[in-house]
Amino acid sequence: MNTTIEKAMAQTLRLFVLAAVGSCIPGFAASEAHLPPSYQVYSGSTHAHTVYTWSHGEQWAKTPAPRMSVMGAVSYPSTNNVAKANWQNVQGSPAAHYALAKSSSYDFFTTTDHSQEAALQPVSPTNAAWLDIKRAAAAATGPRFVGLPGFEHSENNGPGGKGHLNIINSAEYLNALSSGVDLPCVYKWLKTARPNGEGPVVASFNHPGPRQYDDWAYRDPEVTDIVTMLEVINSNKAQPARYAAFLAALDKGWKVAPVAGGDNHGFSGIRQHAARTFVLASGLTKAALLDAMKHRRTYAALEKNIQCRYTVNGAIMGSTLDRPGEFKFDIVVSDPDTDDPKDKITKVDIVKDGGAIVQSYSPSPSYTVAWKAAINDSTNRYFFVRVWNAGGGDTPEADPAKPVAWLAPVWTGR
Repeated sequence: MNTTIEKAMAQTLRLFVLAAVGSCIPGFAASEAHLPPSYQVYSGSTHAHTVYTWSHGEQWAKTPAPRMSVMGAVSYPSTNNVAKANWQNVQGSPAAHYALAKSSSYDFFTTTDHSQEAALQPVSPTNAAWLDIKRAAAAATGPRFVGLPGFEHSENNGPGGKGHLNIINSAEYLNALSSGVDLPCVYKWLKTARPNGEGPVVASFNHPGPRQYDDWAYRDPEVTDIVTMLEVINSNKAQPARYAAFLAALDKGWKVAPVAGGDNHGFSGIRQHAARTFVLASGLTKAALLDAMKHRRTYAALEKNIQCRYTVNGAIMGSTLDRPGEFKFDIVVSDPDTDDPKDKITKVDIVKDGGAIVQSYSPSPSYTVAWKAAINDSTNRYFFVRVWNAGGGDTPEADPAKPVAWLAPVWTGR
């Protein structure tokens, strides 16, 4: 659903943003931007599994407990698994996932099946399942919805560390369980990975732990500008370990913005999950959405439609500044559900290196909150913004004492 920023929000915002590439170039000054576009907020999912992840998912009966087997470098369902009689009602093709997401008011949806699954073997750009994934995304895309194709690179066996990544819009793919394909290998591969048509290749860290990915090793400037996102929310939950991993990645130098990965292995998550990845994009097109992800204009929320954005010294969230000493924040948060008291904004805070809270603002609860803050700092490397509301979100574990949204950092350039 293409969301429109409320008039009160629009009057307060300074829609001053960076040119397309400038936001991710260290040392780029906000004053160098020329004709800043006016960004809209779009919501969707960056992580989902279709029938091509056949080894596990909602298609299997729970008795006996479904399990997954790995033979060689391929994942299969265990031989004792029993498929549900009506499994097609709970799991289906990429096309079925895109259709359900479209009818459920997502603006965009990404399918990211595990690349070690049997259907994706042998690994080939002409593999039938891989071609179907890409064709289904293209067929689902229109003026009001964008399908994004991708795959989940599930690094479970090292030796160069463990951890999963979603790789979106690549023309080809890797199997992380193949011999010699470890994290250093996939980072090297990402630097030369061809995009699948328009838009760049982008990647995210999936359901991370605080010391995964070999304690965030093997980073260099090139791969830092491809792996631009991290799941602060996974499967409709904002777990403390994900937030700790977000801070750890930032403190290790990764420049990642928060996203929410539904990680559904069937249809139910599409219908039931309230958590969303939000992007600030110049339009609802594949190229514009991927550009927003590339330049870290994202936030994650336990709400379907909360509207958030901020600038620092005129530069939009996700930007890198030119080592200023003063940081002028212009933050606006709004929720269009003005008939629901639980959606009133109750608190906003600014966080810096290591998770330290720099400033916090607790207004009278309101559906639209604008806050200007100034911070003097000569050593910090990043800041980001968190938001609370009165209900704690629309998920089963909603808690008003915890944040409901996590916004992309702004990096100082140090």
